[in-house]
Amino acid sequence: MRSSKARRFGAWSSLRLSRIMAVLQYILGIFVIFVSLASLHRFYSAGVFLPANDSCEKFHTVKDGYADFDIMALSDRVDEVLNQLLNLQDKLEFTVRNMGKSTQPHFPAGKPISSSDLKLFLEEDVIQPLYSAYVALRLIRIPKPEEGADHLVNIREDPLINHFTVEEIRKYITQKGNRGGNLNIYGTNKTFNTIGHACVLMRKELEEYMNYDVGSYCKDDWNLAQTLMLGGCDPLPRRRCLARASKFYQRPLPINESLWQLPDDRNVRWSNYQCRDFKCLSSKNHKRGFSICTGCFEMEKEKMKWVKDTSLVEFLISDVLALKPGEIRIGLDVSTGTGSFAARMREWNVTIISTVLNIGAPFSEIISLRGLVPLYFSMNQRLPFFDNTLDLIHTNVFLAGWIDLLLLDFILFDWDRILRPGGLLWVDKFFCSRKDLDDYVYMFLQFRYRKHKWVVSFKSKDEVYLSALLEKPPRSL
Repeated sequence: MRSSKARRFGAWSSLRLSRIMAVLQYILGIFVIFVSLASLHRFYSAGVFLPANDSCEKFHTVKDGYADFDIMALSDRVDEVLNQLLNLQDKLEFTVRNMGKSTQPHFPAGKPISSSDLKLFLEEDVIQPLYSAYVALRLIRIPKPEEGADHLVNIREDPLINHFTVEEIRKYITQKGNRGGNLNIYGTNKTFNTIGHACVLMRKELEEYMNYDVGSYCKDDWNLAQTLMLGGCDPLPRRRCLARASKFYQRPLPINESLWQLPDDRNVRWSNYQCRDFKCLSSKNHKRGFSICTGCFEMEKEKMKWVKDTSLVEFLISDVLALKPGEIRIGLDVSTGTGSFAARMREWNVTIISTVLNIGAPFSEIISLRGLVPLYFSMNQRLPFFDNTLDLIHTNVFLAGWIDLLLLDFILFDWDRILRPGGLLWVDKFFCSRKDLDDYVYMFLQFRYRKHKWVVSFKSKDEVYLSALLEKPPRSL
């Protein structure tokens, strides 16, 4: 008797669930149609389907004022919503077809369907996907027309706003109007926060990076930020979370001790490095996690650089500064290392900023703990200095024969921009293959700098070193 009742109850539950599934599929179908019509309406509002004078252009034109609007971003977002709804439709159909089978995880055969099982299924597999699709659709923004002074309609929308769904990214890239509509100190009434254009190609990683609780601690994800920067998503957006620091941070050493002494291991967060202390970073350890510089964490070796004449391609700081007595005061070091060039120049009362990335080791941390200035910077960006402001640019190991000639051309022209007339460009042990030397030599000589030093030496059978000390000429135009 009980078995018969159980079978009837199970059959009734299955029938009830089948009806629920059918209703959900019906509702979902209506929702898909609604989304499609809404999308067509939005495209029509943007003027995509309006006829033009030329019949060949009628599907590719937009109304006046909408020319700057990113139609492709809108189309991609609508496609994303429709794909979410189609995936949900397929999941519901699959569930209905396999209902009561042993392979169905939610409703296995021979068991009555409980209210909790049904509730869990609806919440996880139906309501949540529907809500995600709803949010994605609601986040689509169409530019709002504003009457301009000439009575024409001016329509603008924030760039890339329809590419991202994470709220913090959208808030960051949205233009910020000044309070009261007043002009700011720069003479503008709005502020635009910028991100690198390649962020569009790294949307998943950027949304992961910007997915945090406002006001709370940031995730320990500086390595994700660096991956984004190296991928061209540079500059990165600012974040409204608290940066993590070492739990056992100690006072840094005074400047008279810090320049040539390794800092305290406790002042570095080692979680994203292969090593866990500075001793591990020795050149004798082949598992140190980086290879961009050899022995650069060994201060006794670093002390000998630029003060001891060891080869023709290694110039001495004293000789370089003697060319411009008292004129070299501030400069930039574009190299790979731990800031030893800046430390040595500090002893000559020259202030040097060191560009750096943390490729496998805490380069930024050790430079700052030595009492020097690290500029966390990739070659993807224009240097953040005004024209004709630096006395010296030094580069060591950073540039080599791997670099594309067009990229090198952009970099060198940027260096020329910030170097003042009479300033020095110190190319320190640039190396490349012998067959490519002429191409790279042309890149350095095209600016017609005065040659103070110019040395080419063999690095190996097929590679050569180039070291040069060049002076930027005056350009009075």
